Amino acid sequence: QVQLVESGGGLVQAGGSLRLSCSASGRPFSMYTMGWFRPAPGKEREFVATISWNGDITSYANSVKGRFTTSRDNAKNTVYLQMNSLKPEDTAVYYCAARTTYSASYVYMSGNDYNNWGQGTQVTVPS
Repeated sequence: QVQLVESGGGLVQAGGSLRLSCSASGRPFSMYTMGWFRPAPGKEREFVATISWNGDITSYANSVKGRFTTSRDNAKNTVYLQMNSLKPEDTAVYYCAARTTYSASYVYMSGNDYNNWGQGTQVTVPS
């Protein structure tokens, strides 16, 4: 098991930026593909972004493509979500998630594919 703790959320005006961090502890961080999710109307979780164990593959939801960037620093056991040009519809609790891939370069866009979750961090963009 890996323990995940998100940070960096807050209140930001539309058009602003935030960087979320997700710190991991427990098993070696490089074993995991990481994902970012947020709740959405009618859905338990909406995919936001994902990154492979070494960062060579990333994927984004269409709603955030070109505005959000995910990256990771395996030496620091941390994955990041840089969010630029924020919109009111980005308001949500953001969760990071980990899926064991034993350093294989896969990414996953479904929350059902992840078995470790953080507690979430709130991002609020007033309209």
